[in-house]
Amino acid sequence: MKVVIGGTFDPLHDGHRRLLKKAYELSEGGEIGIGVTSDKMARASRSREVLPYKVRAERVTRYMNKEYGVEVRTVELNDRYGITLDEDIDYIVISPETYEVAVQINKLRKARGKKHIKIVKVEHAKAADGMTISSTRIRAGEIDEHGAALL
Repeated sequence: MKVVIGGTFDPLHDGHRRLLKKAYELSEGGEIGIGVTSDKMARASRSREVLPYKVRAERVTRYMNKEYGVEVRTVELNDRYGITLDEDIDYIVISPETYEVAVQINKLRKARGKKHIKIVKVEHAKAADGMTISSTRIRAGEIDEHGAALL
């Protein structure tokens, strides 16, 4: 099995951990590819500063090794697709807001004669207040990385 997931991962929070757990479960000991947005891409789509790519990639790699005892392949994402258009992949793990990107990936793969990737949508992790855990809320000081209220 080959499973991919992508994101900015800054900070690495329980929503990300939920996605990474699903990727691990689906991989069945196979390869897990994690696309981490490049500095340029991450900063273009956010109104806040993000940690450098190398730091974010290292943190997600270290987390997967510590939590699941697996080595993962990190890839710098300079666009929405990363390795998904060219490599053989079994699953793509996504959050609800990136579902349409995964659908587009499969359309582009079909045009290239590539096998369809199974899309696995993982619902958002909820904070103690019932709202979604997000990097934006964490950076704003509303919640911590586990969704506990800070204000």
